Amino acid sequence: MNQAQTEAPLKRTFRGSRDAMIQKAIDEPDLTWRVLVTLNGFRLLACVAFLGIFFAKTDPRFFGHSNPTLYIATAAGYLVFAILSGISLRQRWVPMTVLGTTQVVVDIAAIVALMHASSGIASGIGGLLIIFVGAGSLVLPIRYPAILAALATFAILGQQVLAQILELAGPTNYPAAGILSGIVFAIALAAQPLARRIQTSEALARQFSVDLKNLSELNQYIVQHLRESIVVVDDEDDVRLINSSALRLLGSSDALAGTPLVAVFEPLAEYISAWRRNTTMSSHPEFTLITEGDSARVTAHLAPLGKDGQRGGPILIFLEDVGLMNARVQQSKLASLGRLSASIAHEIRNPVGAMSHAAQLLGESQGLTQEDVRLTDIIQTHSSRVSHIIDNVLQLSRRDSSRPERLFLKSWLDEFSEEFVRTLELQEGQFSVGEILPELEVRMDTSHLRQVLWNLCDNAVKYASETGGIMVELQAGRMQGKGRPYIEVLDCGLGVDATTADKIFEPFFTARSGGTGLGLYISRELCELNHATLVYLDRPGGGSIFRMVFADSERWDIQDEK
Repeated sequence: MNQAQTEAPLKRTFRGSRDAMIQKAIDEPDLTWRVLVTLNGFRLLACVAFLGIFFAKTDPRFFGHSNPTLYIATAAGYLVFAILSGISLRQRWVPMTVLGTTQVVVDIAAIVALMHASSGIASGIGGLLIIFVGAGSLVLPIRYPAILAALATFAILGQQVLAQILELAGPTNYPAAGILSGIVFAIALAAQPLARRIQTSEALARQFSVDLKNLSELNQYIVQHLRESIVVVDDEDDVRLINSSALRLLGSSDALAGTPLVAVFEPLAEYISAWRRNTTMSSHPEFTLITEGDSARVTAHLAPLGKDGQRGGPILIFLEDVGLMNARVQQSKLASLGRLSASIAHEIRNPVGAMSHAAQLLGESQGLTQEDVRLTDIIQTHSSRVSHIIDNVLQLSRRDSSRPERLFLKSWLDEFSEEFVRTLELQEGQFSVGEILPELEVRMDTSHLRQVLWNLCDNAVKYASETGGIMVELQAGRMQGKGRPYIEVLDCGLGVDATTADKIFEPFFTARSGGTGLGLYISRELCELNHATLVYLDRPGGGSIFRMVFADSERWDIQDEK
């Protein structure tokens, strides 16, 4: 199926959906009700004018001249009907079609009666039928205007016949009555297409208004959830837009539209003020931001929004955390370094193996002196250490993707603790597992979990032994808030110095001689591979806590449903 064949059904679907929305908007009675309300307002004014002109006696030859009683009764009743119609329109007691039809019929009857009570067609009152029938034709269904125009025509001609029979209001004027009837007919028939076009235009305008509102809300949502920090200020340096990322970066929580930028971040406001005056200043300044005891470097990129990039108008400001950028660069460098280290390790593995094997054969030779034996032991020891480093580097570079499994922590940790105690030949009480709920479940690659936990427990035993006693404990539970499961490895060692706590997860960093500095780095990498987190915490009273927080268990069910 080609692209044209694919797009055609989509276009038909979109066009059909759009037509349905327009038809729905046309069927909505908002425009109809507004026309009926406006027409009823004109009806009220006309009734007041009829009564006022009659009682003022300004021109007794026309208004109410032929039949004053009929004129007064019709005008008063017409006024009462207009008031009742206004109340009904406000409360919408009667359906739109019924109310509109009733109003036009009453208008025809009242206008013809007033015309008959005055000087007939010569009074000019019949001209109001053009307004009432035409306005009614705008809002009533398509079959109604012709019927109403015919009714008005019969009423006008009937009034002329009745006036001639009763010899009222002087001579009759059938040509004028015919012209008025023809105009009423033409207006009624021409109003229907016009009404349809007006309704369609209003429906489109309403739909476009909804689309614009939705687009504005979508743009606002996108801007607020961008990772980039964005601030827009006007020519007075007042904040017009600021997204949540910028609020977090600037350490502000109440910067609303209209807030002066100086109240949000004074150094940036001062720089922009000077930058507007001095065209030689850079549009990419860098600031040091201090919030809640932490310091961070922030780079601002200023982009004028005025015509031709004038600095005196609004400005779009992009904020970037320099520390975060440097961390990303450092991470890229470490990744490159890891690949380079893996290549070097692969190349030197065979020579180191040959050296270790040669030292082993040399150690088995007869007639070696005590000094020669010591030297061969040194060669074997350090060859083994280099081989261990090479194995860790190669393992890190060839790391496979995780194959997560569901497992209950209590039973799994019990089996792990038995194996760990048996392998390291620990005494009773030196390694323990705390109370863990049997239903506590996690999801992780079991081989990765075993490797991470074994490394953490092995480090805990080694560091705890430096204080003269081994006390290592495993605890597990759920975090407060989101309830993510976790495992903690607690020891009673000397702990980690605050100056080096941020470096212990870096590759090749070690505070103890004989270590490779890759254990904690590999452990954290394996945790991140399984969407878990490994962090270090100081243990109250001395010692260390390594906490492994697993992925949110609520996401498992969502992923399984997909």
